[in-house]
Amino acid sequence: MEKFKLFVQNTVDFFEKVGHLFTIKLFSIGKSDITISTILFLIVSVFILIYLARKLSEFLGRYISNRYGTTEATSHSIATIIRYSILVIGLMVVVQTAGIDLSTLSIMAGALGVGIGFGLQNITNNFISGLIILFEQPIKVGDRIEVGNIVGEVKKISARATMILTNDNIIVIVPNSEFISSTVINWSHNDRSVAFRFQVGVAYKEDPAFIKKLLLEVSSENEGVLDNPAPEVLFDEFGESSLNFNLRVWTYDYANRPTNLKSQLYYSIFEKFKEHGVEIPFPQRDLHLKSGVEKIR
Repeated sequence: MEKFKLFVQNTVDFFEKVGHLFTIKLFSIGKSDITISTILFLIVSVFILIYLARKLSEFLGRYISNRYGTTEATSHSIATIIRYSILVIGLMVVVQTAGIDLSTLSIMAGALGVGIGFGLQNITNNFISGLIILFEQPIKVGDRIEVGNIVGEVKKISARATMILTNDNIIVIVPNSEFISSTVINWSHNDRSVAFRFQVGVAYKEDPAFIKKLLLEVSSENEGVLDNPAPEVLFDEFGESSLNFNLRVWTYDYANRPTNLKSQLYYSIFEKFKEHGVEIPFPQRDLHLKSGVEKIR
């Protein structure tokens, strides 16, 4: 019995010492004492806050999409804005609950802001640009865009950068400031249907009306070409050695793969021209030599 009492007493003493360890002041922020328990509380609370912010924003994004019929890209933007708002408000609540003096933190934030202004201009610029993109939506997830030398589909818009998937299945990470300061071509901002133009040249002896008929047949036979808007064949110019036409087609399925559609149409055009004996010219040059040779004196 005495051994048991001794064991209980030792256990109580141990937990008292451990409890005292957690209450030892490590440092102070203003009038607030920071202890190990304060740090552990902040770490656990922040992890829980991040998890809840992600889950709640995804739920609200789906709810808004189902309730108001918004697009997936719009729902993604709304969910991202909600997540940032929850994180900002939640962090303020967590810090205040931990007993940290927010007035002191505001002074520190002001000093940090000066540092950010001088040393982290690019990060701040990209973050603000990301918020502008999410609010104004000049580009959205799923859009096919062209910025600089990069062409592809927008896969994700985050606070600092945007991920673009190219036709070669390569993810390119572009800073958000590029979309604010540079010219951006959005192929599918209003509609996923995109028009492409393909040049076709034939010999001068061919009938333009017949060529137009064949090109429209090729377009109608391709499942990736839309019937509405209808394909068009424009007589482009009288070239040096050919009559040049412009085949304009609209597509939805190949909006992100124009080279695939171009290859399919050119294969079909070649076979169609071969079937009807249409001549596809190639550049030729005639060389004329003067007769006779001048005598060298």
